Amino acid sequence: MFSLKGQHIYLRALEQSDLDFLYQLENNTDVWEISGTTAPYSRLTLQLYLDNSYRDIYEVKQLRLCVCDLDDNVIGLIDLFDFDPKNKRAGVGIIILADNNKNKGYGTEALELLCGYSKVTLELHQLYCSILEDNVASVHLFSKLGFEQIGIKKDWIRTNGKFKNEIFYQKVLD
Repeated sequence: MFSLKGQHIYLRALEQSDLDFLYQLENNTDVWEISGTTAPYSRLTLQLYLDNSYRDIYEVKQLRLCVCDLDDNVIGLIDLFDFDPKNKRAGVGIIILADNNKNKGYGTEALELLCGYSKVTLELHQLYCSILEDNVASVHLFSKLGFEQIGIKKDWIRTNGKFKNEIFYQKVLD
């Protein structure tokens, strides 16, 4: 079994105690552009989400894990989505919420752990992601870990009345 613990962070399943973190994250308008969110989430909606978070990735086709520092503080989330066991692939997304936790290698370590878990435990062949062209930090992170740019979706995301390109990346895990 592959470990979900690194040198500085570990990944774990969502817990009921994560409601406040989810509420803060999902209602942060600064991240709505990357999440596709267009309206705030209520605590009740997020509680219902947490109540169902135990469901298996093979059933719901997604997995959300908390990125925690070694003091057990939740600092971000990392997701597998569009899980396709037949074709052995999934999409991946990551967010480290607070600015004071960025540029410390937490995202790199979390993504490395998720790639290992995806390959060894889920036996996936590839992961993919879509990144807005102006998200320099994410472009750097995914490129550094061997994700290759394979295409550009032109004028894909509309923000503040302007369109942005989204870059499509993939990594073969074999």
